[in-house]
Amino acid sequence: MAWRTPYDPAEPVGGEALCPGRVLALDVPPMTGREVAALLAGQPGPAWPQPVLARLQAASGGNPYTAVALSRALADEVRRTGRDPVGGPLPVPAALRRLLLGRLAPLSPQARRTLLAASAAARPTVALLRRAGCGTAQADVHEAVLLGLVEPSAAGAVRFTQPLTPRVVYEAADRAELRHVHTALAEAADDPVERAHHLASLSPGGSAETAAALTAAAATARRRGAPAVAARLGQLAADRTPWGDPAADAELRLTAAEDALAAGDYALARGIAHEVLAGAARPADRVRAWIVVLDSSGQAMAEVADVFPRALEDASGDPELLARLHYRLSWRAWLVEGSAAAALTHAARSAVLALHAGDRRTELLALTQQSALEFYLGRPAAEGTLRRALAAPQDPRVLFDHNGPVFLKHRRHLLHDRLDDARTELRALVYTVRHRGSAESLCHCLSGLAQVEILRGRCEAAMDLAHQALRVTEQAGLSQGPAWYAVALAEAAGGAADRALAAADRARRHSEDDDDQLFLPRALHAEGHVRLLRGEPDAAVHALQRVRLLETGQGQGDPAVRRWQSDLAEALVATGRADEAAELLAETRAQAARLGRNGLLAVLDRAAALVTEAHGDPAVAAVRLGRVAARLAALPYRLEEARTHLALGQVQARRGETGAARTALAEAARLFTRAGAHPWLAVTTGALDRLDVPAPAPAAAPGLDALTPTEHRVALLVAQGASNREIAAHLTISVKTVEAALTRAYRKLSARSRVALARAVLARSGRL
Repeated sequence: MAWRTPYDPAEPVGGEALCPGRVLALDVPPMTGREVAALLAGQPGPAWPQPVLARLQAASGGNPYTAVALSRALADEVRRTGRDPVGGPLPVPAALRRLLLGRLAPLSPQARRTLLAASAAARPTVALLRRAGCGTAQADVHEAVLLGLVEPSAAGAVRFTQPLTPRVVYEAADRAELRHVHTALAEAADDPVERAHHLASLSPGGSAETAAALTAAAATARRRGAPAVAARLGQLAADRTPWGDPAADAELRLTAAEDALAAGDYALARGIAHEVLAGAARPADRVRAWIVVLDSSGQAMAEVADVFPRALEDASGDPELLARLHYRLSWRAWLVEGSAAAALTHAARSAVLALHAGDRRTELLALTQQSALEFYLGRPAAEGTLRRALAAPQDPRVLFDHNGPVFLKHRRHLLHDRLDDARTELRALVYTVRHRGSAESLCHCLSGLAQVEILRGRCEAAMDLAHQALRVTEQAGLSQGPAWYAVALAEAAGGAADRALAAADRARRHSEDDDDQLFLPRALHAEGHVRLLRGEPDAAVHALQRVRLLETGQGQGDPAVRRWQSDLAEALVATGRADEAAELLAETRAQAARLGRNGLLAVLDRAAALVTEAHGDPAVAAVRLGRVAARLAALPYRLEEARTHLALGQVQARRGETGAARTALAEAARLFTRAGAHPWLAVTTGALDRLDVPAPAPAAAPGLDALTPTEHRVALLVAQGASNREIAAHLTISVKTVEAALTRAYRKLSARSRVALARAVLARSGRL
């Protein structure tokens, strides 16, 4: 039995009488953004982009009926007018409007007048309504609360339960009523932002006084850390400014567009920027507008590639404007072209131009980008460049930006295994960005902090942070690849492997859709990591080899920047390609040793020990894994330490050393439990359970199961008369790998020639 909340207090509240026996009453919660997206995906009509889905969820308040009605009305309007669905107000269909207004029918006339005043206010409170002439505001709001129209609030704030209610109430009022309400609220408001809102409503035409009040109010909202409010007020100020000064109009609109960028309202930012481009003649205004268009594209810079030639033409000969564009060209080279070297050239050029132009903000951003690229390429100059970016004078907007030097500083800490320092930097940054930064910066800071917590072995905290980042991303309509990547890593560490794989797939698809070469390798690494965790080494190798190809093409020179190498090496060993793993580890180890990346070297040595086992020396492998575990115990990487104990236990179990294996696996289980690493704990528990299963009776002589998959395939082809070169071509491996596999197969099967090896293989496979 289900029923809607009644509109009339006289109606029965529940339908328990219609149900036999005892009844469990459940309130249906609002649908989340993802649930609304799934609901609308099953409806006829267009597939809305994420910004539209976010607006539909917010406007509907998570009510499925309302979300479907709004979606259908928007689809009809887009078909009829051809308008961009991302911008402009959502159309409210007549049936939904009548339904919402019908909920107000039981209200007293005085309560309806009070709710109209609340609908007109920017931030309605009982105190404001009382000062504006609603003497019974407290009782009127209480009446609305009983009807479910307004949420109860001990602080006196008036929040409508259904987000569309204030809009339909306001639009249903006549002009005289609205003028009276706005006049009363303007006189009652003690807040400049609130007062400017009402002055704008009272003066729909041009008015220098109103425009000045709106501009001042926008500045107040900006100082308060409310860029969305500042953007709306700034746009109103431009609309109310008397015509006659195009430069002043462009300044007001561009400031509003930049506020919209900071608020994450990219559709509004782009719309205002294109308004400026349609009429601006000054190159500085045009370039500033082009930059808003570029910055509002997020990770999808490939979609705005045609902007750069026009912007560079407008900026010709101006060092300050060229500095800003070269900074963004650097991002394009990395995101779209996948070339860190080309990106570094643009970043360094931007820093020099900005220095000469006296544009410290752009210089700081360019130096940070230059340093990040130098770290990625393994250049020793990176540390010095970062020090220059951190030096005074600073710009607060850059300090609290995810592309600023403080954010990069936490990454430098990670390179040097200083996880606590990285966490301290990011926690302070998250706190500040919540109040003063952009939605995109908050998303990246939360994602970065989640990854630090994973490394520290605090998986529950990482899960919470990663999902916070995803919510911020969805609400702001940002590119979702980075947030889903963080969710995939967090779920793999402390959630569920299936959810982790689904998140990694979402990260990969979003990055591919955006043509984002920066986050695509990370998404693929997440997928390969999860596949390895799930015991799917072939699929892991496939994903991680793509990572290797992309990272090599981009010019990665510091393997500690993105640590995928050990996962690929372990997956290669598990698929019988130990020699390839050894080559990868030798190459990576040389880079890590040159740069002093001690934490990464320890993890690489764990993979190298597994290569040693695959080469036929499990005893040596066990000793090396024990040493790696001791080294990691002195470092802050708790999950890596636990994974090493797990690998040690598995090696010892394969050697038949049950007691030693149980000790190592128990230590791994203890560490995983303490970290809340549930997927890894499940793997460890499974390994412990298998120790209690009786082993089969030993064979009289070594069998084919002593061979790795590669050794087995090579031996079978030898038995069929194939040469080493033919085997290499058939298996798509090098002749050197074939020779190494043959050497190990000879030893394991006690064979001294190819003929003896062929006889041993055929005899043990039952063919002789």
